[in-house]
Amino acid sequence: MSLELAATFGTTSPVVGMVHLPSLPGAPGYDPDGGREAVLERARADARALADGGVDGLIVENYGDAPFHADDVPKHVVAEMTRAATTVVETVDCPVGINVLRNDATAALSVAAAVDAAFVRVNVHTGARVTDQGVIEGRAAETLRLREGIDTDVAVLADVAVKHSAPLGGRDLGAAVADAIDRGRADGLVVSGPATGSVTDADDLRTVVAARDETDPDVPVFVGSGVTADSIGDLLSVADGAIVGTALKEDGETTNPVDRDRVRALVAATPDA
Repeated sequence: MSLELAATFGTTSPVVGMVHLPSLPGAPGYDPDGGREAVLERARADARALADGGVDGLIVENYGDAPFHADDVPKHVVAEMTRAATTVVETVDCPVGINVLRNDATAALSVAAAVDAAFVRVNVHTGARVTDQGVIEGRAAETLRLREGIDTDVAVLADVAVKHSAPLGGRDLGAAVADAIDRGRADGLVVSGPATGSVTDADDLRTVVAARDETDPDVPVFVGSGVTADSIGDLLSVADGAIVGTALKEDGETTNPVDRDRVRALVAATPDA
């Protein structure tokens, strides 16, 4: 299946904001003085600011958990993510996605099914990438069989130009797109810059969209990093949607709280505004 944008987000050019969770219990950066309630309150506040600012959906992500487990987070992380995602789903009335860093698609899908989220983001769904966690291999076969086994229709957004990584081997981007759709059965694609907040390369975006058009034009393509109020109009003239984090934060700093005024400014700059 492909992710139907209008049915899911109420628009064919969705803006998806990021709820970057602070460090969860067990991570090196966790603040025991604030405790779990501080994590949940930050999640609620960021989710409200994004929704009030007009985004069409949001993603809950354990951004504060660096250094990340490669592809199998501990069970307590799954539990904490489920609690945080439940809080977000209960706080806002918009579609919610889940991303469990670095690449635990099984955990993300399980959390998403439990909280009735609409989609997950998987950084490495097919192929293999060299990352700061080492070599990460896609597990599309496991992810999609789990989706069948737990009886959920959660969509899978798969990165094809993955942040903080390099491709393993010489396969080109167009071939990676075809594999993600045809063989990995991704429901949507994400193309990003080299790091969080970095501008997505325009040539990479056009390559991904062209390869998508040749393979299955119904599969949406999202820009996954570096989107700003100044660039979103041009980007959405090529891509179908945008996932935005850093540009929506106070002072444009990724770890800061969401700035409602920045959200409104970016949403106002979209073609559908």
